[in-house]
Amino acid sequence: MTDAPARTVDAFHRGRFHLVQPCGRGHRAGMDAMLLASMVDGSGRLRVADLGAGAGAAGLAVASRLGEAEVSLFEMSPDMADYARQTLGLSQNAELAGRVSVYEADVTLKGAARNAAGLVDGRFDHVIMNPPFNEAADRRTPDALKGVAHAMPEGLFENWIRTAGAILRPGGQMSLIARPQSIGAIIAACGNRFGGLEITPVHARQGEDAFRVLASAVKGSRARLSLRASSSCTGRKATRSCRMSMTSTMAAHLIRAMPPEDPQFFELRSCLYLSCAYMRRNVLPR
Repeated sequence: MTDAPARTVDAFHRGRFHLVQPCGRGHRAGMDAMLLASMVDGSGRLRVADLGAGAGAAGLAVASRLGEAEVSLFEMSPDMADYARQTLGLSQNAELAGRVSVYEADVTLKGAARNAAGLVDGRFDHVIMNPPFNEAADRRTPDALKGVAHAMPEGLFENWIRTAGAILRPGGQMSLIARPQSIGAIIAACGNRFGGLEITPVHARQGEDAFRVLASAVKGSRARLSLRASSSCTGRKATRSCRMSMTSTMAAHLIRAMPPEDPQFFELRSCLYLSCAYMRRNVLPR
């Protein structure tokens, strides 16, 4: 008899949903997933696909915030897909479970195989993705489960964005988070599939290089690429003059999503919402 893999159950969105995650191995959700989820907005029966969903953090963050959204989690790793299913089985997630589905699927599939896996052509209003970031030349982790989530295979953005273009309805939106050095590959993969590409650099501190970029694009649009203004501030004295690299709504969603025990919570709070009067009024814990 073998022991079950170690896991934790973590609260997000201040307890509005809980996530089952591996402990001591594999990928654990944090800031990137919440940044990605903050890019989704809308009303009504919004159909959202989360590609490479892991345990489901980004997709569940969307479902917990948008009360009628229907979210499909697509994850290739059987282990991580099982964590997502365990997540939906938690009693704390009972109100969300009926609007969230888990598919164990390879998002790089094509044609009939892709449709059979649940990645149905033209089905979704919004596709989000948090693909692996690490280049082949980067030092590899000995953790096989984490390696699947972190190692970026050749042609990743072309393959993932091709799938996003196939499963989105015309005019649907794709959103992703990546490292800044992937901008070229993202632009090339969007090609004639997407337009209106907006790229937002994300900085941890004022004066530092961006460590992530948020990118969004619209299927079939012919609008030009735009690079959104970015800056970041620390401390309350800078709040009046500082403009953030993301909208106040996005940052508010992010801070609401992060568990206060997360070691990055207070640093991100300073960087993201202390510079916004809107967020000070509506988000700052009292």
